[in-house]
Amino acid sequence: MSQAAAIADTPPTAASLKDAAAQLVDLLKLRTLPIGMKQFQSVEEMMAIPSIRTPTKGKHFSTCQLVTQARVHGFTRGITVANVRGNSNCSAVIGLDSPHEDFLNGKRMNGVWFDNQDAARMHQETMPRAKAGSARGVAAAPLRSARLDPPDICLFYANPAQMILFVNGLQHHRYKRYDFTITGESACADSWGRALATGQTSLSIPCYAERRYGGVADAELLMACPPDEFLTGVRGLAFLSKNGLRYPIPPYGATMDPAEGLSKSYG
Repeated sequence: MSQAAAIADTPPTAASLKDAAAQLVDLLKLRTLPIGMKQFQSVEEMMAIPSIRTPTKGKHFSTCQLVTQARVHGFTRGITVANVRGNSNCSAVIGLDSPHEDFLNGKRMNGVWFDNQDAARMHQETMPRAKAGSARGVAAAPLRSARLDPPDICLFYANPAQMILFVNGLQHHRYKRYDFTITGESACADSWGRALATGQTSLSIPCYAERRYGGVADAELLMACPPDEFLTGVRGLAFLSKNGLRYPIPPYGATMDPAEGLSKSYG
């Protein structure tokens, strides 16, 4: 059995996801680390994870800062409602609590992101979120650390060319059409919020806040998917690579005969 097939046939565990993450980084030449995210009903259980840290008392993170510390610096980080702005989009998207009424009625974002309060209210009303109170703590850690066994979802940032190849990998063995959502600002709702809430693979265009506070690069997209789909995507991507469909994609030329290029590019 090939390494890729073995990865796909293994139920999602910290160990199998660690191997898959290493293979994904190699195949797509990722700039930062694939990570896992997990909700916890008990803060004590979350704090038992080796090397986990939470913000200093009195300090707060946005959730995108938590994710960045894990995927860029390799840290294992945890947050509770005490570490993130409570009753905000940050805390509500990951299920720690519900948004404040000033968010839900549109007052908070009216005149900033939106021209009128009704548009701001609709933004909140249609935003994907994990169920309020579904977690008391949320942790993020690089998959290579194997500290979340298993995580609820796996995440990685990649450019559009890398991302479409991963989607091709997801579809390689058993085709499925994927539909993704665009909330606009608070795009974390379209990635980890939607994936935690529905268990569906979710692709997002990172928003202003992720770029300002999370340091997301201009060309980066964010994929969030359940562990089994992460393994499926890596397996398919490995098969595509063997067929010559690799990253970086070699340009053939806009003035060349594409039929001739196809005959030379695959295999």
